[in-house]
Amino acid sequence: MKTLGIILIVIGIAMIIVREINFTTEKKVADLGPIELNKKEQKTVAWPLYGGIAVAVIGVVVLLASRKTAP
Repeated sequence: MKTLGIILIVIGIAMIIVREINFTTEKKVADLGPIELNKKEQKTVAWPLYGGIAVAVIGVVVLLASRKTAP
């Protein structure tokens, strides 16, 4: 549980710092024998600031809960 808490804290901090991820996908539109038509689409995955804060807080709660239950 301690490891899970630390991982959640690190992911939460990363989500706060990096607010979105951009990537490009390539989609095949048509294949006409030797000619191939592809379309590149740029996509963005974004999350709100409170999402990163929530993940970090949950990580702290898990970390504190694992300390109380451990002997």
